[in-house]
Amino acid sequence: MSGSAGGGGAAALVSLAWRESRSTRRRLLLYMSSISLGVAALVAIDSFAANINRSVRSQSRALVGGDVSFSARQGWTPAADSLLDSLGATGVTLARETSFASMATAKAKGTTRLAQVRGVTDAYPLYGEVTTEPAGRWASLRAGRVALVDPSLLIALDVAVGDSLQLGYATFEIAGSLVNVPGDPGMAAAIGPRIYIADRHIADTRLLSFGSRADYEAFARLDAGVNAEKWLASIRPRLDSAKVRARTVSESETSLTESIDQLANFLGIVGIVALLLGGVGVASGVNAWVARKIDIVAVLRCVGATSRQVLLIYATQAALMGLVGATIGALIGIAIQFALPSLLAGTLPLDVQVQLEPMAIATGIALGVWIALAFALRPLVALRRISPLQAIRRNVNPPRAPGFDWALWTVNLFIAATLVGISATRANAPREVVGFSAGIAGVLALLLISAALLSRLARASVSAHWPYVVRQGIANLHRPANQTRSVVLSLGFGAFLVTTLYLVQSNLLAQLRITEEASRGNLLFFDVQDDQGLGVDSIVRASGIPVIQRTPIVTMRIALVNGKTPDELAPRRSADTLGEGQGGGGGRGQRQRAQGDARPAGWALRREYRSTFRDTLFTGEKLLAGRWFGATPPSDGTPVDEVSLESDIAQDLRVSLGDVITWDVQGVRIPTRLTSIREVNWARFEPNFYAVFQTRTLAQAPKTFVLLGAATNPTLTAQVQSAVVRRYPNVASIDLSLVRKTVGEISQRASLAIRFLAIFSLAMGIPVLFSAVAATRRERVREGVLLKTLGATRAQIGRILVSEYTVLGVLGSLTGLVLSFGGAWAIMRFIFDRPFTAATGQALGISAAMMAMAVLIGMLSGRDVFKETAMSALREG
Repeated sequence: MSGSAGGGGAAALVSLAWRESRSTRRRLLLYMSSISLGVAALVAIDSFAANINRSVRSQSRALVGGDVSFSARQGWTPAADSLLDSLGATGVTLARETSFASMATAKAKGTTRLAQVRGVTDAYPLYGEVTTEPAGRWASLRAGRVALVDPSLLIALDVAVGDSLQLGYATFEIAGSLVNVPGDPGMAAAIGPRIYIADRHIADTRLLSFGSRADYEAFARLDAGVNAEKWLASIRPRLDSAKVRARTVSESETSLTESIDQLANFLGIVGIVALLLGGVGVASGVNAWVARKIDIVAVLRCVGATSRQVLLIYATQAALMGLVGATIGALIGIAIQFALPSLLAGTLPLDVQVQLEPMAIATGIALGVWIALAFALRPLVALRRISPLQAIRRNVNPPRAPGFDWALWTVNLFIAATLVGISATRANAPREVVGFSAGIAGVLALLLISAALLSRLARASVSAHWPYVVRQGIANLHRPANQTRSVVLSLGFGAFLVTTLYLVQSNLLAQLRITEEASRGNLLFFDVQDDQGLGVDSIVRASGIPVIQRTPIVTMRIALVNGKTPDELAPRRSADTLGEGQGGGGGRGQRQRAQGDARPAGWALRREYRSTFRDTLFTGEKLLAGRWFGATPPSDGTPVDEVSLESDIAQDLRVSLGDVITWDVQGVRIPTRLTSIREVNWARFEPNFYAVFQTRTLAQAPKTFVLLGAATNPTLTAQVQSAVVRRYPNVASIDLSLVRKTVGEISQRASLAIRFLAIFSLAMGIPVLFSAVAATRRERVREGVLLKTLGATRAQIGRILVSEYTVLGVLGSLTGLVLSFGGAWAIMRFIFDRPFTAATGQALGISAAMMAMAVLIGMLSGRDVFKETAMSALREG
């Protein structure tokens, strides 16, 4: 034996391990299948993320619109036009797009609908192709005053191709419907259907008047071989002076892929936790498998096998079966990967090219085998202590090593290092690695402590007055070879994962529901000019719809902060140029703070602010610091005009109470003193603002209005929208119930993804629990047969099992439930930056389901008690 295993080398060892596994190969594979679903989750998530990243790289120019994109918040000034014309003169191909919201009216039907109007030049798109129905109608935009529209607009307005469509003061013929536009997600059309017209006809609509909001973009296609970054750097000073922002296709590509990778990392962490849960199942199952191998190992020792050879033989078996289990999981993951595009149809701005990702598949399989082997080694190290003597003197379990077992602790450290290493592959910062690893370790430690406490409590609390079947079931929790630790650990960890996912989903969806309930209106009119406010108000009120808000909007920019200009506070850099106007909130400022930048964020200093004035707080706002307007003006000569800022923008600007901010309000400079900081619920379907001024400060400034009404009848809503647009064609309106419906559809898709992960984790808990229960199956069978021999009935043995597994199920599921509240709170707090609300009722329902599953699996595994005869049980023992 020694020569065969040692002298034959690795090949002989693998061959011997494979031959020896014949009798228990199927059972070992069942234990290793615990990691299959975890591998499936990782392979599906990583493969689909890689598919999207590859699709982004291949379609990035179509997504961005060109090799370089330009944008101007204030429109194309003469300086910007001159700059773009000069670029065109050098041979660069340019295309422009101006987009804005407007009401589209079918004159013949009298129906109206908010739409996204996009005026494009003849060269648009520079990359990709717009497909239409009927085919080939995109070229007709160059021929005359025609429009191409989304199919949903045809349905909403009850019109067909060839009918007339009114936009503002101009009429267009509908030349066709849009099938596919490069870089445009279909979901966006659900809120505002797209209408494409020729750029030269925008002026005919007279919709872009004072205060109107529009996005102005241009795209450049460079000659082959030209480096976009170097080309852009050469014209950057001219762009800055013309107040034009620019970014290359590679920068946009990086931004997109970073977002995808962050989402994949978050979902991957869920997959890793599921994989670790599978590892717990592997450890439990292999522990039961090892107990069956004691006699064989003793015989191998008798014929000359060393402890090292025995350990290598069975570790090789575990690795091979782990490989099979991980491969099965990878195949499941591939199937899920190919199904995901159909589930996400219409939500992505690109066509995802699904193909096999060898790296993601290999990584998933490698992690699966690694975790299977790491967790299997813990029970396997006991095999090295089996002596040849056990071939004739049988013990139930391998003997324990006296004193400090260095091999066991080496395996424990190996498992810990595996956890930290896997965390590092998914985290973005060392703090996240430590947090994730410590969280998982803490959960496992608390579950083990609770199992130990249950064993001690079971030993101390059993009373002679209790029914015999209950006493017997409770006693099983502390007797030798009990399964308390393995079942509580497996069930508790599974309950922790499933309940955490559910609580996160519940909190995210609750945020949307609270937002909808808190929003008081559903009919929004915007771009209402100063002289149209009373007219729109009267039309709405005359129809019986109450006007909840009539909010003025004044456009402005920051001129000075405490006497310093934006360029003095944050000199223009490429990063600032790219970041301006790319979004609200504190995202950019947070990134700069993380890098130790003490200056205000460039985008916050240079962006255009659409502010309002009023003397009261709204229901969606909360005062965090300072006082609201109306107190006694200061006597030290500081500005008497006051301003209130939203908390994130105040943080990005690095301003605090008492600081002086001077605003450029359309050429007039107004110094203000920061007297309050607010928290704003941006998710409310109502106008929200970064900056709010006193009424007296801006009452005379040029402004537009937003009106919010509360309509209960969809038919009445359509009639009022039609009446307003007939009287004031430039005024746009939106039925917010349509937006809520779209948000609801998106949230349902997100909910589906989270539920899928939760069901995945729950499904994984079944083989894990089977493995945990199997760890002590032999002892339970021998005990049950002995009780039968002594006269116990089938019903009594069943009640003993129910008593034992009910207590195990209650402790495991409730411990996992309690720990899940901490896990869900941490995810909501540190990942989603949202408040956490405990959905106790639903969580208790999950806990009850997990407990019932534990009892059911325990009873199913106990069926062998009723099949086994006394002779066979004694012969096996």
